[in-house]
Amino acid sequence: MAHPGIPSFHVSSESFQDGQTLPPAQCGAATGPGAADESPHLSWRGAPAGTRSYAVTVFDPDAPGHGGFWHWAVLDIPADTASLPAGAGSRHGGGLPRGAFQLRNDGGSAGYLGAAPPKGHGPHRYIVTVMALDVARSGLDAAASPAKLDSRLGAHILARASLTGIFERH
Repeated sequence: MAHPGIPSFHVSSESFQDGQTLPPAQCGAATGPGAADESPHLSWRGAPAGTRSYAVTVFDPDAPGHGGFWHWAVLDIPADTASLPAGAGSRHGGGLPRGAFQLRNDGGSAGYLGAAPPKGHGPHRYIVTVMALDVARSGLDAAASPAKLDSRLGAHILARASLTGIFERH
């Protein structure tokens, strides 16, 4: 997903390919066999010089209601980090690098909440974004809303990298 005026870098995942269907592990536990609410593996490279930390979000713009649905938000990922393992976004964040922390998703809990669009609602896009920031600490805490990240961090975003997974419940 391009953002006018903001440079890009590269992000990939061993969990799913950009533009492809999310596997069961990245789906909400109620969606069927194998669904595990497991955050995807992510790996990135090519962030600009001056990057002092990263933030990662997963957002569904196709969710019903007002403004989509935030599935995951992680802040204060150290600049020397270039990947997150699958499952790093567990409720307790034990797989996150030291100093990183998670905000509450729109389901009301910390950690990654898997894809679970309403049945028959059509395909939803799950946009994973890694933001390279020019600050080591975001200045936010775990009570911050993911919906306010762009307004709170916008001036500190050096570059963004995104990939999108698709999921539909029949």
